[in-house]
Amino acid sequence: MSKKRLAITMAVILIIFLLGFILRVETTHITGIPTSEKAFYQDQNGLPYMYEMDSYYNYRLTKNYLDHGYMGDAIVNGTQWDWHSYAPSGVPMDYPPLIAYLTALVYKFLNLFSSIPLLTVCFWLPAFLGPLAGVVAYFFTRRFTNEYGAAAAGILAVTAPLYFMRTVPGWFDTDMFNVFFPLLVTWLFVEAVQGKNIKNQMGLSILTAFSMFLFALAWNGWQYQFYLLVLFCAIYILWRKLRGNEVKNLICTLLVFSIGTLILVGVFTGFLNILKLFASPAELLSLSSVQGPWSPWPDIYVSVSELTKPSLQEVISGVGIALFTGLFGLLWIFRVMINKKLKKRFLNRMSWFFYSLLVVWILIGVLSLKEGERFIMLLIPPLVVSSGIMVGLAADYLSLLKKSEKFNIFRRKKNLIKILSLCVLLLIAVPAVLNVYESFSTLTPGVNDDMWDAAVWINNNTSNDTVVITSWSYGHFFSAIADRPVAFDGRTAYVETLPSRQFDSAYSFGTQSPSTSREYWIDRALVTNNESLSLGIFNMIATNGDLGYITLDKYTGNTTKSVEILNNILGVNKTTALNILMNNYNLNQESAENVLQYTHPSNPHHFVLVTNGLKGLYWIFQFGTWDFNKMESGNYNYSYGDVEVNKNILNTTNNVTMNLETGNVTWNGQTPYCLINVTKGDVKKQYINVDSSFCVILLMDTMQTVVIDKQFENSTFTKLWLERSNSTVFKQVYENENVALWEPKATT
Repeated sequence: MSKKRLAITMAVILIIFLLGFILRVETTHITGIPTSEKAFYQDQNGLPYMYEMDSYYNYRLTKNYLDHGYMGDAIVNGTQWDWHSYAPSGVPMDYPPLIAYLTALVYKFLNLFSSIPLLTVCFWLPAFLGPLAGVVAYFFTRRFTNEYGAAAAGILAVTAPLYFMRTVPGWFDTDMFNVFFPLLVTWLFVEAVQGKNIKNQMGLSILTAFSMFLFALAWNGWQYQFYLLVLFCAIYILWRKLRGNEVKNLICTLLVFSIGTLILVGVFTGFLNILKLFASPAELLSLSSVQGPWSPWPDIYVSVSELTKPSLQEVISGVGIALFTGLFGLLWIFRVMINKKLKKRFLNRMSWFFYSLLVVWILIGVLSLKEGERFIMLLIPPLVVSSGIMVGLAADYLSLLKKSEKFNIFRRKKNLIKILSLCVLLLIAVPAVLNVYESFSTLTPGVNDDMWDAAVWINNNTSNDTVVITSWSYGHFFSAIADRPVAFDGRTAYVETLPSRQFDSAYSFGTQSPSTSREYWIDRALVTNNESLSLGIFNMIATNGDLGYITLDKYTGNTTKSVEILNNILGVNKTTALNILMNNYNLNQESAENVLQYTHPSNPHHFVLVTNGLKGLYWIFQFGTWDFNKMESGNYNYSYGDVEVNKNILNTTNNVTMNLETGNVTWNGQTPYCLINVTKGDVKKQYINVDSSFCVILLMDTMQTVVIDKQFENSTFTKLWLERSNSTVFKQVYENENVALWEPKATT
């Protein structure tokens, strides 16, 4: 490589990286939040709180690794154990460790020169790692086309909207690896397949295997890329064999790559991960079935937005301009490839092997979209490469103008071709950058000062074994900042572990625990009007987790029946519950007492219930009222909005209107069953229309309104979450504007 070529390459790489980095840094200004409110979403260092709650999980695991050399809280029977998650039983630590290893390394290095908090390192790391995907995209695409095309691929990679949003400072999650590694692994694999000699191929195959191993350390979904390369190459080998072509080197390349990957993954991460690799396809089919692996419990994963099938608009928004340029690029590349003359002139370094792989890669990405919005990420790598090659082709076609007799200006001013080629590059790059700028305003930190203060209060005022009961979406935050075990968190039912549970003795109850049952019981405790039942459920969960229903299942052989029984005994004392089990459900005394030791613990663990926010609470009513016989829930009213008062008229963003003089109130033009006004702890209730199906709650302290189904008017949810009073069994131990903490008034 000449010095000039090297200088150009280094300059382009620097531009790609700096573009990606600077754009990401700009997001720290949280422009979508008014200046007067920004401090509420910033920590003591002036940085925004993390955007994604998984970031706090990764922070906690990294902190553990730095503290005692492994990510779990303790070693139990030779297995790393996480006591902070799925309390009180905890779970085996099964999580890709690269993010913790890499962050710990960076933290140690930086603290050789200065004192930088771990949370600050976690905050900034994605901004440095995210742009590296653009550098790999550049080199990969440069293998087949010119600098213009390679630069376009790099720019599109660092500005792909979904990847960009998930690699900004404050989004400390494994997403930062999910474009980088697919590009790196596939690039090295293609180089290995197309190597000039067997020695070169074997060396590149080993390097590819090592890169795939790193990918396995980075993300649980690495199997997608592994299966793509192995199966495609195997089919390609078979096709070449049938055509009578030499396949020996290809077979060697495939074997070295696949076996090398399996050995590295097995030796350094455990043989169970190899079993998981082969069991994952079957488990994927199970997850896609009507009932799923959690039946008859409700499937909490339907409430996770990133796991819902994306619309076309969401795919376009996630991939950006690369979706169109990439698909058009596939067609243009095909047109060139089928013409020997054009191929020799414009794509002489591209083989049908790579083109076919590129097509299949994109198709697999499209098919994966049925698994959820987050899998849009799988489409980005092949589409940016295809887009880059398309831009390269456009630049190459423009170069033909040098020989044009019609346009002599291009002969006289040869730099004009370069200017036009640069314009083509800018035509792709500028919209991509502007699109990213428009997305800045959508970024809002996932927590705020009130949440942080509540977590700190828990840390300072509760015992270490206190169980925090909160919605799963905030579990990671409280386990990390409050440093207390949580009943449920963002890993929910640990679906990633399903393929290996049957082989792992650490999962004593197989698919029964962890499971989505935890979501049902927490929500059931909130939607019921029986506060004694609420307390009984929380005591059971905080003290013995899933053991109550699992033990009862042994006697009933029917989970639906077990749920019915538990709903009938958890709200009464132990003596009454014993009589119910023996007289109503025909359990003998020994069996009944065996169940009751878990459902009615003599010394319940202390727990703190967190109530905060209004967003996403619709699912509490869906899961908490789950019909186990019909395998469905009802369609209940839930809506929330902000209040604005103009003269004597109160209007809200969720269509509640009230005349403050007359007291007339409507929601979507209909009068409510009841109106509940909550002001400074004072709750006033007014019944309006007995035939209506909903109630309107005015939260005047925070200027918000909530509409709920009338059957939840006196629910534990309404008393604690909305009214923040009127509870007979729970007392409030901490409160700020957005968060309240509750514990039992007395042990029962």
